[in-house]
Amino acid sequence: MQKGIHETTEYLEVFLRNLLLNEKNELHNRNLHISGLLNTEKVDIENEKVDIESVLSEKGNDFSVKTTAHIYRLFEKFGFDEVFGRSAVMELLELKAAGASKLLSNLIQSDIIKPVSGYGKGKYKFKK
Repeated sequence: MQKGIHETTEYLEVFLRNLLLNEKNELHNRNLHISGLLNTEKVDIENEKVDIESVLSEKGNDFSVKTTAHIYRLFEKFGFDEVFGRSAVMELLELKAAGASKLLSNLIQSDIIKPVSGYGKGKYKFKK
């Protein structure tokens, strides 16, 4: 918890979907590793975590486990005050352009993030 690492059942769920539903999701061992890009500075994530949880519960959307994990990672990195764009999402979450665009579009439609002006085209912030 101190390093911003949270448990997830995402990999197990994908494995079970392959096994039970005959899906063809790729399972790579490298996806199980914790990124070496951990934040070494001390941050009080407990207050921020409560804020994003309240935002997600208010919106009432049924996001997948993977999308929820992506939202938490984005919020831990940017919080309510920092501006981010698609390239930052791609880098942080290791997504391709299409995946990052789809995630941003879903977050805008769900009223979780908002476009901001004055930083160039395609910049966003989390809504309070």
